[in-house]
Amino acid sequence: MIDVAASTPAIRATGLRKTFRATDGSTVVAVDGVDLTIAPGEIVAFLGPNGAGKTTTVDMLLGLTRPDAGTVEVYGTDPGRAVRAGRVSAVMQTGGLLPDFTVEETVRAIAATHGRSDRVAAVIERAALTEIADRRVQACSGGEQQRLKFALALVPDPDLVILDEPTAGMDVATRQHFWDTMRADAAQGRTIVFATHYLAEADEFAERTVLIARGRIVADGPTADVRASFGGRTVSFRPPEDVVRPDGLDPAWLARVEQALAPLGVTGVEVSSASLEAAFLALTGDAPATAEPSPMSLDLTGATR
Repeated sequence: MIDVAASTPAIRATGLRKTFRATDGSTVVAVDGVDLTIAPGEIVAFLGPNGAGKTTTVDMLLGLTRPDAGTVEVYGTDPGRAVRAGRVSAVMQTGGLLPDFTVEETVRAIAATHGRSDRVAAVIERAALTEIADRRVQACSGGEQQRLKFALALVPDPDLVILDEPTAGMDVATRQHFWDTMRADAAQGRTIVFATHYLAEADEFAERTVLIARGRIVADGPTADVRASFGGRTVSFRPPEDVVRPDGLDPAWLARVEQALAPLGVTGVEVSSASLEAAFLALTGDAPATAEPSPMSLDLTGATR
């Protein structure tokens, strides 16, 4: 990665607006006055429903589409120029791979176009592709192809990586490894911006969340703050071992808990189990087993915004 001055934003977009002409002749506003500044080294989740303007915004950040109004800079320069200089890479969800090439041949071909053949072995290892380097792309699973796209994005050693559904098709352990790699890269100054439908993934890995709806940013801040401002709160704790049963927690004990919390104004007490991903990792041996009782969560459904 190029040494990046901390004072220069990785992304600075001001007043971005983009419209398209619909088949019926009407005008569709895809992006409507987006202001966005992202600092070097940030991990940012860019979220929104289908049709919210995410893809159009990403296309403008990559220089693939020019805004009708507003300006966008990547490390202080035009996005297209930053891409050509190898400072920006993207991992898109679909397309872009030649099925008859092997994994290694694909990486070597892209490395040659960047003049970075020295990076082939390093990016194959970093994307955990060493064991399938001789496999043809058409024989790779969806998750393996995503990892290959990630390897290709790392070839020019970019300062900014933009990811569209980066872990689609990956199993849980591979997804965890991917994000461990992303965190390590961000710690060294690489900026990560990713769009995903895995909200739990954004919750766990993004330091900052940007929400877009109807072409406008409706929330932008630390992920914990966005979660706290626009949803209920969760209190987690470990119950005593003697109330834990094979089929759940002792109902009489739960009733006592709800009774004890009532004077504090807490209502709607619900018990939620540990996440499916955590259970999967534990049951498959990818996470250390624990003899401690599992934590329980109380969803405070009466919490206000």
